[in-house]
Amino acid sequence: MTTIETEEQFNDFIKNENVVAVFSADWCPDCRVIEPVLPEIEDAYPDFTFVEVDRDQFIDLCREYDVFGIPSFIAFKNGTEAGRFVSKDRKTKGEVMAFMEEVS
Repeated sequence: MTTIETEEQFNDFIKNENVVAVFSADWCPDCRVIEPVLPEIEDAYPDFTFVEVDRDQFIDLCREYDVFGIPSFIAFKNGTEAGRFVSKDRKTKGEVMAFMEEVS
């Protein structure tokens, strides 16, 4: 998974690729719980590029995309939001896989 370093990089990804933006933070325990299964989810959906967006570093992006709980997942296709799995609750592998099925 690529870690976003600039807002411009984020915008380039969503304009040019099918992307799942994973909003998280180092201090977030729910983010650490889902982290070990993310490579498996990435492998299952090779048509998407998964990028990590640090909530603390990119608070303006979080506001722009109404991300108030983490971890949160937003899928983009052809530069447009295709779906979101955004809530304050802990996510399970099954829930993330179901989200990916919806946006694939």
